[in-house]
Amino acid sequence: MPATKLTTKRVEKPWGRRDLWPAFDGVPDGGNPVGEIWFEVPGAQDGSAAGPELLIKYLFTSDRLSIQVHPDDKAAQAHGYPRGKDEAWVILDAEPHASIALGTLETESRDALRAAALDGSIVGMLDWKAVKRDDSYYTPAGTIHAIGPGLTLVEVQQNVDLTYRLYDYGSDRELHLKDGIAVSDPVPYVAPYKAHELSAGRTILADGPAFVLERWTGPVETGLEGDGRSLWLVPLAGDGTIDGADFPAGSAWMIEGGAALTLPEAADLLVAYPGGGVIASLRPA
Repeated sequence: MPATKLTTKRVEKPWGRRDLWPAFDGVPDGGNPVGEIWFEVPGAQDGSAAGPELLIKYLFTSDRLSIQVHPDDKAAQAHGYPRGKDEAWVILDAEPHASIALGTLETESRDALRAAALDGSIVGMLDWKAVKRDDSYYTPAGTIHAIGPGLTLVEVQQNVDLTYRLYDYGSDRELHLKDGIAVSDPVPYVAPYKAHELSAGRTILADGPAFVLERWTGPVETGLEGDGRSLWLVPLAGDGTIDGADFPAGSAWMIEGGAALTLPEAADLLVAYPGGGVIASLRPA
């Protein structure tokens, strides 16, 4: 099956922006700010058991997002969802002092977490980490987290629309304290995987359990062939080709089977696929 170009969906958010990443058109005067751009498989049942296992998004932030948490597969399936949500972020741009909250500063009880969510002190309970361009984070389900303002990032996640908000700075949006506290792991964040370069131009950012995320740089001319898993490709820079079609930044593609890929010297590409275990032969040395 040839490579499939994914469709884009712009999602307006009050914390979004009008000036987006250079690969995307900005928001016209008078338009609502855009916070997310989703890449969807044409005709697929996104978020369903039969739908794609992964979902790719760009995020553009001008304000704080809610403090939230996602359930793991078991907890999500108990509520009728096909899967839980692990996710990963790759920072493309960060204003000075931009930060992301990951985990709590100290190990906390769920009772203490609930009380802090109710009175707002949860903001100071979290570990706000300064972030910069090219940082990456894998956040397993159960990790309490929040994204701050001044960031442009790519998010790779298990494909399910399931978020429990614990605190939203006094807004009128619904909170989900009962379910959210139940699935939260209120402990300091420890990165489950250390990024490393597997070969020249190929860095493994995360290896499971829900998905593998890689970053490729430099020239590539190869036939991509997985191991039965679908591949998601997100070009960040460089104008290459895939199966003879243009492969520009700001697009995303899914491959089932194989595809011919050509990338120039200046290429920068994210590659993701579900499950754990790196496909060693995916990019020839």
